[in-house]
Amino acid sequence: MVDSAKEIREVGCSALVLTAIILLSLSSLGQQPPPPTAAPGIQDNSFLVEEAYNQNFGVVQHISSFTRFFDSKDWNYTFTQEWPAPGDERHQLSYTLVALHAGAFPGSGVGIGDVFLNYRYQLVGSGETRVAFSPRLSLIFPTGDSTVGRGSGSFGLQTNLPLSVVLGRKLVSHWNAGATFFPHAQDASGDRAATAGYNFGQSFIWLTNARFNVMLETVFARSQTVVSSDHTEWTSSLFLSPGIRWAYNFKNGLQIVPGIGVPLGVGPSAGERAILLYLSFEHPFRKIPKK
Repeated sequence: MVDSAKEIREVGCSALVLTAIILLSLSSLGQQPPPPTAAPGIQDNSFLVEEAYNQNFGVVQHISSFTRFFDSKDWNYTFTQEWPAPGDERHQLSYTLVALHAGAFPGSGVGIGDVFLNYRYQLVGSGETRVAFSPRLSLIFPTGDSTVGRGSGSFGLQTNLPLSVVLGRKLVSHWNAGATFFPHAQDASGDRAATAGYNFGQSFIWLTNARFNVMLETVFARSQTVVSSDHTEWTSSLFLSPGIRWAYNFKNGLQIVPGIGVPLGVGPSAGERAILLYLSFEHPFRKIPKK
């Protein structure tokens, strides 16, 4: 078992670093946003790191992502749909569906995973400001079969703190810190225990032009897994993922954004490699009043 006090110190130090980043970023709120481009730019389309831009009024986004890991043989497909809450775009509602195969259970086939219902509040800024901050809270439903590695076997809660900072006309950064908790997680043998985990993410997006971006994302996660009744072990993962995304803009307001990333395991995940395919459709679903 890992020393709990050591884990608390690690989380505390990481939280202090994130707090410092947020405070420094918020100090730039008074600056003017970068000049707008002639064509709609690409926003809210990162692969592994969550960006802090809620959906605009009257606009819905459909996001598909497929990831195949070559060492573990895991793969997963996720579909997320994001909607602005009626009457106030500071509030965003979304859900995430998952289909996956766990490589540790080669004969298990493919099945659904846990379902996420998400709420996000645009606390600071928007997609038109230099700094944006939008905390998210998610309720996790145990729809996946935990006995074949497709789910947690328990209701859970997840939170994430996405912070987006425009560093210049051609460079944007995104920062994440989050935590997940399952009060009654279950392993493949049916044993149960309370589990927790935390994650950090950071990305740089190079805006080569309004329709093509180069990305570099880094994600770290540390979480508990059930090993026997009321006993858990900590595991860690760390990935560095270069990628690209591009956009097709249509006169009716539809924007299609394909993308590809190559997550590479480093540190505790050294030797793991993956391919990530991304596709987003974003379009108005009601008449948007002219400003």
